[in-house]
Amino acid sequence: MGLEEELRAESAEVLGRLIRFDTVNPPGDERACQEWLADYLADAGLEVELHAAEPERPNLVARLRGGDGPTLGYLSHVDTVLADREDWSADPWGGEIRDGFLYGRGAIDMKSQTAAEAVALAALARAGYRPEGELKLISVVDEETGGALGAQWLTEQRPDAARVDYLLNEGGGAVMPYGERRLLGVCVAEKGTFRFRVRTSGRAAHASIPGLAENALLKLAPVIGALGAAQPGFDLTEASEALLAGLGEDPADPAGSLERVAAVAPALAPILDAALRVTFAPTIVSAGSKINVIPARAELRVDCRVPPGMGVDVARARLAEVLDGHAGEVDVEFTEEVVGNRSPVASPLMDAIADWVGEQGDETVPVVLPAFTDCRWFRAAFPDCVAYGFFPQREQTLYETWPLMHAKDERIDLRDLGYATRFFHELPGRLLS
Repeated sequence: MGLEEELRAESAEVLGRLIRFDTVNPPGDERACQEWLADYLADAGLEVELHAAEPERPNLVARLRGGDGPTLGYLSHVDTVLADREDWSADPWGGEIRDGFLYGRGAIDMKSQTAAEAVALAALARAGYRPEGELKLISVVDEETGGALGAQWLTEQRPDAARVDYLLNEGGGAVMPYGERRLLGVCVAEKGTFRFRVRTSGRAAHASIPGLAENALLKLAPVIGALGAAQPGFDLTEASEALLAGLGEDPADPAGSLERVAAVAPALAPILDAALRVTFAPTIVSAGSKINVIPARAELRVDCRVPPGMGVDVARARLAEVLDGHAGEVDVEFTEEVVGNRSPVASPLMDAIADWVGEQGDETVPVVLPAFTDCRWFRAAFPDCVAYGFFPQREQTLYETWPLMHAKDERIDLRDLGYATRFFHELPGRLLS
């Protein structure tokens, strides 16, 4: 049995154990899972600490110390979203292996990465490896509800335990077939979240005589339509320009680039589009409470994502552009303003990842994640930290894994689990030598 097959077998066993801990958040209750992982890593020879904002929800930090040099951190979270057993063909907390796939809540998001990182470091420790620097495995709680008890708390309240120079987390790595090329995205940046409310007002009346009323709900209709069809201008960053260049496109022509990408890989086009501009997603509408009363007030809630490093001024400008002709009829209130952050595209960590992937016959390309990961907290706490999202997968494509996250029958190809574990096992020798 070769190294990858050995790592695959052990990581499958560890992943199965992790999935069998029900860590649905809320409430989380990750302690039993974290304690099992702590024992596994300690048995392999790592130094392990638990740091908790709340007793039943500890964060884990495991160390493999070496000489003087940078610290490489492997980050993951062990809390998950809910799963409804009735929707699944397997027990969501059973860790069943079927037809080469391991099923369970967290198999993609993201106990698989926890298992791969843990097995990689355990194997290195058992073999007597000592880095020119330090290796840390950081397993946190509470990511699925924002990280207040997890990565945010750990980086702000226990910075010495959390501090790293390089960090790998979720957010990239699944292969993106693109014509004849096979691209693995390295997530270097995350968009910011700028959610807002749109309110309209009118005049109530009995629903049997609509002409006596001014229906506030109807005033929202053109706003919803405009937001749903929104194609605001592009707001490119270093990361999105590097993404276009990596696809062989011209960053100076994002519109043309999108058309050409859609022709080659239609499934990639909406993902690329979201990386290049502000997006608006109407999600919740509320108005009247009685069927026979025309509402005098109506409200729409919108999830807005803004390219990394850009603030609410950009969100407002693009919103005004999209609502051209309707902006004067509505009241807009931003309720959440979180600026997305990023790491440099060029770094020794990027070089090490690209070299390893290239030796496997594939390519890397920087990507921008439209959603949130715990990398945000590490970049904010440690400005010099280079934090990327990367969990390499060759069998399951990006277009297959995204629909499985937070969905029924979440599962991972065991070949990908072994492949990723080998990457995490071999990276320290490249980066910390």
